[in-house]
Amino acid sequence: MHSIRFGVVFCFWPFLANAQQPCVVTQPTASFTIKHVKGNPPLTDDPAAKLWRKAAVQTMDKDCQREIDYPKLKTEIRAFWTDTDLYLLFRCPYDVLNLWPADNSKPHPKLWDRDVVEMFIGSDWQNIRHYREFEIAPTGDWIDLAIDLDHKSFDQTWRSGWKTLAHIDKENKIWYAACKIPLSAIGSGKVKPGTRWRGNLYRIDGADSQRHFLCWQPVCVRKPGSNHTPEHFGTFIFE
Repeated sequence: MHSIRFGVVFCFWPFLANAQQPCVVTQPTASFTIKHVKGNPPLTDDPAAKLWRKAAVQTMDKDCQREIDYPKLKTEIRAFWTDTDLYLLFRCPYDVLNLWPADNSKPHPKLWDRDVVEMFIGSDWQNIRHYREFEIAPTGDWIDLAIDLDHKSFDQTWRSGWKTLAHIDKENKIWYAACKIPLSAIGSGKVKPGTRWRGNLYRIDGADSQRHFLCWQPVCVRKPGSNHTPEHFGTFIFE
């Protein structure tokens, strides 16, 4: 009996130990070093365009608690900046799309209830609870918001003046989203090499019955709206 009990504990102990390890945000958090490009290039969501070839690259393929891997959903993010704007391109493999009816002529409230990529970005290091939120769907639908957590404000009337593009490659089951965000929409301070902003990148994917929530920087929080955890954001570094 003793040997059998010992064998059972020995076999399952690694599993139990791993299961009991909580997701913990460690410092420093993730960083994204973004290169500078001269001029004012037109926005494109073509991943083969010269515009994106030398852009900095990050990926995300895990859930927001770092417990689940989604290798088939591995999302690539490319970024660069100019003197006036921040450019980003998302490459999003998918299995099944979950979309709102397309209408990208105006902001789309509750865009986050379907497939979407999200960017939370703030320049204020003194009050990290003030930042901006940007979202793009595979259909090209979009919304931008001004966030003030101190006053529980998620202002959907605020407009950044950003430009967005998106398209779905049905043959290869990949969708793309690109944006051009005015630097002045994030903060009034001049952006220069060495400037650092706080932020996080997210993707929401899948059918309503089985949603997938991917985070670039893990938030390690289990509650509705847990993406809004600026104390856990990563850092965007302007090179």
